[in-house]
Amino acid sequence: MDCITFNRPEITDEALSYIREVLENRHLSGNGPFTKKCQDILAEQLGAARVLITHSCTAALEMAAILANIEPGDEVIMPSYTFVSTANAVVLRGGVPVFVDIRPDTLNMDETLVEAAITTRTKAISVVHYAGIACEMDPIMEIAKSHGLTVMEDAAQGIEATYRGQPLGVIGDFGAISFHETKNVICGEGGALVIRDPEFAARAETIWEKGTNRAQFMRGHADKYTWVDIGSSFLPSEFIAAVLLTQLQDSDGITARRLTSWQRYHDGFAALERSGHVRRPWFPDHVRHNGHLYYLLLPDNQSRDALIEHMNKRSIQAVFHYIPLHSAPAGLKYGRVARDMRVTDEMASRLVRLPLHPNMDSDVQQTVIDSVHEFVAG
Repeated sequence: MDCITFNRPEITDEALSYIREVLENRHLSGNGPFTKKCQDILAEQLGAARVLITHSCTAALEMAAILANIEPGDEVIMPSYTFVSTANAVVLRGGVPVFVDIRPDTLNMDETLVEAAITTRTKAISVVHYAGIACEMDPIMEIAKSHGLTVMEDAAQGIEATYRGQPLGVIGDFGAISFHETKNVICGEGGALVIRDPEFAARAETIWEKGTNRAQFMRGHADKYTWVDIGSSFLPSEFIAAVLLTQLQDSDGITARRLTSWQRYHDGFAALERSGHVRRPWFPDHVRHNGHLYYLLLPDNQSRDALIEHMNKRSIQAVFHYIPLHSAPAGLKYGRVARDMRVTDEMASRLVRLPLHPNMDSDVQQTVIDSVHEFVAG
């Protein structure tokens, strides 16, 4: 049997046409017509003051940390169950990640633990919407407002997902979205910085343009092109933007197809959850998720590892997810924990992710479902 891969990027013929157009336009570097089209679509979709596409979600997070004025010694509260970029963006500014435990139901940062983690050095809160399922943003935003803190949303997995009708990425002060090939909407490597408040738009553009006023100069809004602020090379090329544009133009369709596959899994494992052999993903009614990933929680680490081995022997790529940052070598060096991380440690040791992509064949998916049932049956 052919291997059932964890992910399979879908690229359309239209992408090839757009790439050809980039070559014909002779504008290969960033901030060209395709970049602008992508940014306009995202800004309208999210209701953002400004969106800047970047070469990665990591770059967007790093820009957000600069805009949040994270300085040496500043603390940023965040979950430990996340990708390293969430913490690295803070550490690169000299800041200190302060890790807070997650909820056992959504696997998102436990909002009831945030306020107790605040100290005189706290500058910001960085939330992560795991699996495209929103954090409880209302209480987090209330805490941030009462303590004068910036909120950065790591919405890497969150495009087309909402919290109480609001798109993820534009609820906090700054948001970061990923278009990595494992995400829903893709361009290989890519991301976007989302800015809610228009007062930050000008500085964000300067940081994005390597700390220069090039964009303003090109629009005739500055009489000379010079270095005016810190920044870096955060722009993607027009080739990346061209591929991304094809995906954004079909983002509703991609999300719908992915949700269909997600639901097929969810229905297929309902009986196993009722019998106590696995736990399926959960989300509250006021959250609309985007079918980004499908995971199962096994009873313990041993059964999780045994399931992964069982699936791999059947040429099915089932994988675990993050090693919690608080226990990683760099996490021990650069961060600290606010309190006990029991839930994070437990959930990370029990979780297995299953293959999922927008055009997953139903028969292939049934093979995955049957293999999990076979494992449980022993």
